This record gives sequence, C-alpha cells and structure tokens, in this order.
Amino acid sequence: MKLRLILGDQLNLQHQWFDTVDQEVTYILMEMRQETDYAPHHIQKVVGFFGAMRHFAQTLKQQGHQVIYLKLDDAENQQSLPANLNNIIAQEHITSFEYQAPDEYRLDQQLKSFCEEINLPTALVDSDHFMTSREELSQFFEGKKQLILEFFYRNMRKQFNLLMQQGQPEGGQWNFDKSNRKKWKGSPAIPVAYIPQTEELASLKQLIHKAGVKTIGTLDTENYLFPFSREEALVQLAYFCEHLLVHFGDYQDALHTEEINLFHSRISFALNVKMISPLEVVEKVIAYYRQYDDEIELAQVEGFVRQIIGWREYMRGIYWKEMPAYALKNALENHNPLPDFYWTAKTKMNCLHHSIQNSLDNAYAHHIQRLMITGNFALLAQVHPDAVDQWYLGIYADAIEWVQITNTRGMSQWADGGIVATKPYVSAASYINKMSNYCESCAYDKKKRLGEDACPFNSLYWNFLDDKKQYFAKNNRMAMMLRLLEKIPPQELAEIKARAGAILSNPDAY
Repeated sequence: MKLRLILGDQLNLQHQWFDTVDQEVTYILMEMRQETDYAPHHIQKVVGFFGAMRHFAQTLKQQGHQVIYLKLDDAENQQSLPANLNNIIAQEHITSFEYQAPDEYRLDQQLKSFCEEINLPTALVDSDHFMTSREELSQFFEGKKQLILEFFYRNMRKQFNLLMQQGQPEGGQWNFDKSNRKKWKGSPAIPVAYIPQTEELASLKQLIHKAGVKTIGTLDTENYLFPFSREEALVQLAYFCEHLLVHFGDYQDALHTEEINLFHSRISFALNVKMISPLEVVEKVIAYYRQYDDEIELAQVEGFVRQIIGWREYMRGIYWKEMPAYALKNALENHNPLPDFYWTAKTKMNCLHHSIQNSLDNAYAHHIQRLMITGNFALLAQVHPDAVDQWYLGIYADAIEWVQITNTRGMSQWADGGIVATKPYVSAASYINKMSNYCESCAYDKKKRLGEDACPFNSLYWNFLDDKKQYFAKNNRMAMMLRLLEKIPPQELAEIKARAGAILSNPDAY
C-alpha cells in the first residue's frame, strides 16, 4: 500500500496523481495544530484551509480514491506531520511514501528529514501548479547583477505566448502600468462581490475555538468570500471576467473608505491553495478579453496578467533562490516593535484604520493597501521585519510564506537590501491622498509636517530618509528624494525629527 500526502495548499484536482484510481494508494490530509499554531492566523484563514481541505477530500472519495482525513479534534490526531504519518504508516501497513514538493521551506525541510528517518521507499513529485520550476528564475538571471522583474515577465509572455502577436507584445508595448493608476471617485459602479456557496462555516468556527486555537480577526458567515471548492473558484473567476475585468487595470491601485474589493478578483486564496492554476486563470481572462475586446481595453487585461504570470511566479523564484537566509534579512537594521493598532485598528490615522479594520474583518486587503498603507507605515516606523512578517503571514487568508515573505521583506520593507525592489516603497501623505479618499475624513492634515494635527506619515517619511540616508547614498532611484531632504533647513528638519520621535515612542497614541 502506497501513502500519498496532500498538504493544505495542494488542493489541485488536476494533479497527475488523480488521473487514475488505484485501490493500492491511500491519500492522507490532516488538520493539525502544527499548522494553526506556528503563527497567529486569522480565523477566516484557518476556516478557509480546513473547509477547502474537507471538500477536496470528499471529492477524491467520490471519485473512488482511498482517503484518510484527520480532523483537528480526532482522538488519533497527534497534531504534527511526522507523528501522524508514522501512525498511519504503522496502522495501514504502508510500504512506500510519496509527497508533492511543498511551497514552504519549513515543510520542505521537515519532509526531507522525515523521509530520511523512515525505512521505506519515498518519492517526491511536482505539485503541477506553477508555470515555472523552483530553479527557473535563478537560471534566467544567472550572471546578472539585478533580478529585474520586467525582463522575467517579458520572458514569461514569450514562453507561454500570452498577449503576443508574431513575437511582439500585443498593443506595441509590454507594460501598461502607467495606465493602472486612476483614483476611484465613486464611479464607475462596482458590482457586489460574488459570495461563494461555502458550507460548514459555523461548525468550523466552533471547532477552532473549542480546540483553543489562537486566532485573530472576525468571521461573518453571511459574507465569507473564500471558496471551498474548485467549482466555486471557477465561478468566482468567471464573475471577475464578466463584471470586474472591464475596469480592473484602471483602478487596481485605487483605495476607498467605502469599498473593500473595488475591481479586484479575490481569487488569490483559490490560487494559493491550488484549486485553480495560474495558466488556466490567465488563459480564461485573455479568452474573455478576446470575446469582448470592443468593450475591454488591453490595459485592463495586461495589468492582471502581469500580476499572475509576472509578479507571482517571480516571487516564488526569489523565495527558492534566497531561502533560508532571506528570512533573516534586515538590511536597514530596523528594530522597533509593531504598533498594537495593527491588531485592533484603533488609530486616528484614517488610512491605517480602514486598511487594518478591513483586514481584521475580511482576512483580505488588496496589494496597495498592503504595500502603501500598512507596509509603508511599518517601514517608516522602522519596525523589525520579523514582526511585520508575522502580521502579514497571519492576517491574510492567501498568505503562504513563499509569497508573503518575499512581498514583505522584499517589496514592502526593503529588508533584503534591494533583491526584489530597487528602492523602498515609502511615501508621505501626498501619495495616499492621490490614490484614495482616506485623507478627506482624517483627523490629521495631509499637507502638514509639523503640529499636533500634522499627518504622521509626513514627519516619519523625512525622518526615515534622514535616518537611512547612508543606506541609499549610491541608490540612483533615491537621489532626487535625498536632494530634497538636503534642502530642508536644519532647524525645520530637527523639528520634523522631534515630531517623528514622539510618534515612534508611542505610535498607538496617534
């Protein structure tokens, strides 16, 4: 009897394993405290994983496969991967063990160690999900000084013939990013988000609380937006194509107090647990665009495709190229604690209040809320990247380390010293006001650097540049901002730094 392990983010019904039904193969899925407890996770994230895993196991059984499923409260559940596997191997008289390549370094190492310790034949197979291999990015950039995303993205377009015409980019340019920066001002209208028909929400919530699992955030069972099945994920994708794609590119960087989703697809959870694959997603989106290209502009589609086949695959390649050292990087030597308001949303800064409250309520925030609001403030506040990592990993339902840590330490916190981003993504209030309506009803004045009602982002921004100027002295992309810093009169800069110091000493008072 062969035992095959399926992890919680390997719910791929299209995997080669399931092409045939073999009664001498048993599949094992497990809900474990090992996975709920390595960081404090959002209740919606834990519910999402468990619900999707249960639905996946049931589907396999319906197809005729042999499946063992350990629920969190099963008496025989040892709550750790090696212990449970050893029990099953003994009980079921297993003669060989197979598993799919994990996407987290810790699980990769744990399973390698497990296979070395058991006295059975073992085999590792691919997860049949990503468009690139673990090593492909490293091979593509071999000998290069910088890992420029744009070059990797163009190669992906060519390799998979996506939005290409006779070897050239459709529309005559590769990237429409400059067309993707509109501020949403109440129109065009945003359709109500598609709500998947998930089951067991209340019972899963009760199970998790009864087990004493420490979670964050809240769960509204009436408006739960993460699908439990591939069928629901495909409906969610179709809904995006039919109702949201037409304006996605224009407003993908927009922020608004009254809108949670704007025109975003909300498919990242389904993608990251592998219910759906990146290639099928972009092919369906492009096919819909081809059908309605008189109504949908290329810029709307290219912006979406770039996120899936460019950014997502690029981040995974960075992860496997740089781990495990990447998880320890702190290039700017930041050491401050994460403010308590990241767990409560209790702050007078309107942009942070809305972005964090949204995260606590929905286990979701779109990429600009993550990068230019919560991430921006954490970097300006010089928070230790370990603390930022833990928050991002726990609070978002789609957060799995391979994609979370590269976005956090790389794109958001510049802790990797420029491996991912050529400059830190920091801004004062002007950018936030440009892309949102957050500043309109805020207690602070977006134009002020000094005074009790001055926006904290403004003084923190110039304080950050002054504190870290030696790190960016040779960074061409920071040269203009450093020149502006030099033009601030010494007395004014001293007052700005004093204001920033007061904020940093007690950020929860602001």
